[in-house]
Amino acid sequence: MSVQPISPVAASAADRDYLIRRSMFTGYQYFSLLMPPLYTGLVLSRRRMGAKPWSINRMLRATWMGGIAGSAQGGAMEFFRTSRQDEETLRVRRINAMYNMSSLRAQDHSTIGAILGGTLTPAIFWKHARAVHLFLGGGGIGAGLGLVVHWVRNVTEDSLPQGPPSKASPKTAS
Repeated sequence: MSVQPISPVAASAADRDYLIRRSMFTGYQYFSLLMPPLYTGLVLSRRRMGAKPWSINRMLRATWMGGIAGSAQGGAMEFFRTSRQDEETLRVRRINAMYNMSSLRAQDHSTIGAILGGTLTPAIFWKHARAVHLFLGGGGIGAGLGLVVHWVRNVTEDSLPQGPPSKASPKTAS
């Protein structure tokens, strides 16, 4: 089995793809957290104009559609940011992102929250919304709440290490 070196262009593309995926996930988290209060505020502000009343179905639809919009926005911003950076800068940013324990924990909490939200929301509100909005919107709400759990843990616990592990100094023989 022979090992061929990876070209710098392919390595740079892999770094760029990783950073874009990470930014898309972050955009999904933030917009999924932001959309339920925004939707509620919009409905309450239009209440006097005879607009449709607040409903779980429309709130869940706004949540997952907002998450998709956040994903697109996060990915586009990172694409334009990384398109202007050289290979070395991309490599350093990717390594720092891969070893940022706080960011990794935020993604883990958000993923767990999305799974729980996607399964619990249909169980609770089955008769009140369409199935697609229940699963996708519940996953979005869970992703946002997972991010909130991460923030609470950051405030209440010790800070996590950031960056790649430092090289230990060689032990001297005595």
